[in-house]
Amino acid sequence: MPQSTATILKDPLAKKPRILRNKAITIGDQVILPGERKTVDLEVGKLYTHGELNMPVQVINGKQKGPVLFVCAAIHGDELNGVEIIRRLLKVKSLSRLKGTLIAVPIANLYGFINQSRYLPDRRDLNRSFPGSPSGSLASRMAYLFLNEIVKQCTHGIDLHTGAINRTNLPQIRANLDDDETLAMATAFGAPLMMNAQLRAGSLRASAVKRNIPILLYEAGEALRFDELAIRAGVNGILNVMKLLEMLPKGRQKSARLKPAIAKASYWVRAPHSGIFRSVVKDGERVQKNTTLLGVVSDPFGEAEFEIYPPYSGIVVGQMVMPLVNEGEALFHIAQFARTDIAEERVGTFAEELQMDDNLPYDSDDIPSV
Repeated sequence: MPQSTATILKDPLAKKPRILRNKAITIGDQVILPGERKTVDLEVGKLYTHGELNMPVQVINGKQKGPVLFVCAAIHGDELNGVEIIRRLLKVKSLSRLKGTLIAVPIANLYGFINQSRYLPDRRDLNRSFPGSPSGSLASRMAYLFLNEIVKQCTHGIDLHTGAINRTNLPQIRANLDDDETLAMATAFGAPLMMNAQLRAGSLRASAVKRNIPILLYEAGEALRFDELAIRAGVNGILNVMKLLEMLPKGRQKSARLKPAIAKASYWVRAPHSGIFRSVVKDGERVQKNTTLLGVVSDPFGEAEFEIYPPYSGIVVGQMVMPLVNEGEALFHIAQFARTDIAEERVGTFAEELQMDDNLPYDSDDIPSV
């Protein structure tokens, strides 16, 4: 794994610390020198239309040595929030003072992105295809390319996701919180909730962890939709992690913020019957075991109605937004905490903290005044 230590070493013969110059980095056939910013199109292969399938990558290589961080989105092609998060991240002015290297991959699955689909043409899930193979399926080849051209050159990673189609996710970090460095990154990110998530076979996160690369998975929002709160939280979180890693200057000291709440477990509440579904709770809401009404499933005439209650207390961290459901479908994702009241407080102050941060780029910053 590349060197990830501090960028300045003290020279006993000098009055000032000796600054270490960064190294060039090679992505595909492109060499990015220290102080350069370059966009590279990694060729994944050709489609049967003879058109090329590429993976666009932007590299910002700082002049000074430091960590090498990759930030990627749209591994599932219909998960759009991360694409916008990276677009805004790359506009942040302080990146001109970057120490180390930032590798941004806003659209890992270009085919899925173009077709507004989670999957690749062979219906394979890219995030279940790692570490991949240079001679396997398109998904396997893409995973192999991403792992060998991007991930293996990095010291840290952040993978941006949303809920699946028609399902929301409250902003949350999923990571191996038993690892001290990963826990520090997750805490610094500043999402309201964190989950100590098990590794899934074939995932990017599993392949990164196997190579001792600390990686965070940020989940927020819904597929095929922009969520402004989730986007701003994502930009803020990545910048916080970069400051923790000393890739960016920390700036002026802010007032202490509440630490993210760590879930001890989570579960899905499923539809008790097929029918028309109506939710009566919001993401982030605290619910009580067998007491809080989550929603109702009824037939089209309203003659048969089935009320839904949680079997355990917790916080709603995701839910179905499609009103037409089949029996057994996952409707509500509930996270459990040692102190649910503290988790509720953290979620409640989350949006307020973001609104008070004047340093983050809003979507309206890109819209010229008239």
